[in-house]
Amino acid sequence: MEHSHDPKDIAERLAKGPQINYLRDWIYGGIDGAVTTFAVVAGVVGAELSVGIVLILGVANLVADGFSMAASNYSGTKAERDDYDRIRLIELRHIRNSPEGEREELRQIYRAKGFEGDELESMVDLLSRHEDVWVETMLSEEYGLSSAQRSPAIAAWATFIAFIICGAVPLIPFVFGMQASAVAAAYATGIVFFIIGAMKSNWSTQKWYYSGIETFIIGMGAAAMAYGIGVLLRGLANGAGI
Repeated sequence: MEHSHDPKDIAERLAKGPQINYLRDWIYGGIDGAVTTFAVVAGVVGAELSVGIVLILGVANLVADGFSMAASNYSGTKAERDDYDRIRLIELRHIRNSPEGEREELRQIYRAKGFEGDELESMVDLLSRHEDVWVETMLSEEYGLSSAQRSPAIAAWATFIAFIICGAVPLIPFVFGMQASAVAAAYATGIVFFIIGAMKSNWSTQKWYYSGIETFIIGMGAAAMAYGIGVLLRGLANGAGI
């Protein structure tokens, strides 16, 4: 069992409130960091530019794109919270100004779930007795919104840190001057993709190796596209005498 059903343990767990998970933000940043940085590396190597250019563009991508990802995630998460607060105020105003209309909404919501007669009326009466419960019920049932709201700052930091950590991997072989750096970077980045996918499976019903392979294919597909574009641009540049 994932947790205890002892009454004391249940009370302690519920008192903590819902646990908010920022795994999505970490995986989002990690995959994007590894994909975009390796795409830069593959594109530069494909164009046969120097190791110095690889490092300069790679680090620039890490800092700039990582910050951009974090800022975007912060703004998006904050927009979700702001929208939740806006809709909550609307529902609260409706409950106070038009309680019978809101009770009818409750009635129709739970009738659609299969409740009828006295059982339905008891359900409506119970839920509408306490304003906070009533509001949260309407937010969940009418709008599909959860009361567990994520922190924009934590979401942004999770994305940024994952982006930096995973995105730095393709640059490591170049930093240490390893031979066949592009090949080493490809292997290292592929491993990162697989690990991220395997970790992601802990929060899904998908087998860890299927999840790892799926992420590996997506990431390496993006890298292959970037490398191909680099080769194409090199051919065009050579043809133009650049």
